[in-house]
Amino acid sequence: MIFPRRLVGPLALAVLVCAAGCSTGRVVVPITLDASALARPAHVKDFTTHEATVRGIAAILTTSLGLPVPPHVTVYVYSSRPVFEQGLIKDARISPVRAAELSDFAIGVGKRGQLLLHRETHDPRGREWLRLLAHELAHVAQIELAQGEGRAEQWLAEGMAEWVAFTVLDRLSLDTLGRRRALARAAARVHPAVTERRLDLGALGSPRGFTLSHLRDGSKSTYQLAFVMTDYLIARAGFDRVVAYFSAFATDGDRERAFQHAFGQSREEFGREVADHLAVR
Repeated sequence: MIFPRRLVGPLALAVLVCAAGCSTGRVVVPITLDASALARPAHVKDFTTHEATVRGIAAILTTSLGLPVPPHVTVYVYSSRPVFEQGLIKDARISPVRAAELSDFAIGVGKRGQLLLHRETHDPRGREWLRLLAHELAHVAQIELAQGEGRAEQWLAEGMAEWVAFTVLDRLSLDTLGRRRALARAAARVHPAVTERRLDLGALGSPRGFTLSHLRDGSKSTYQLAFVMTDYLIARAGFDRVVAYFSAFATDGDRERAFQHAFGQSREEFGREVADHLAVR
């Protein structure tokens, strides 16, 4: 549940933030998300605090995309990479080895009921900050659907999170899904795994394999490839089938069987199909 590298409002929130760790470079914001009370934001100008931003994005996920959100989410914002690394260990309970690896390239991690973010911007309404929050909140929704972490294909988890993030930006009139799709398709078609005909969804399906891919082939291009493959899958089968795929893991942990049932073909068959699709100029 990672996002590759690429605030504060009213006095009450400022007091909460400082009490939670201003002196240590760690901000903690607990947020209650009552799905029945979430209202879609009228304008991005309403995103004046972390809480307002997360609630607004959660409203888009629930009302526009039918995704679940947990009743409570805790947002952690870290001021530097060393602090981020320690936060992954202490707050997210990630192993020190994995935390060191993630903190080297990631700016966000979504866990069950948690958003852990390395602050690279001070603008709470900036497009990339909102994209990061939407991406990680999509991972939180995936965990709610699957009732657990790391059960689905990693490339599909990351690709869906990107698709959701771009859709949120589209809904907020900050970008368009079509523009992001065109940029990602152009990049995916020259991704080494495509040009060298070595697209391996089995490897990209594991967290470790996905990490190795973007360390080897480039972080941005690998995420764009994951997005394009997921976008192709959504165009063919529908977003509801992707939601059903993640939901299947609540009762069945078999990744291959879940993919076959949700999309009507094996992962390997889809891999050959999407590779042929991307190879067409």
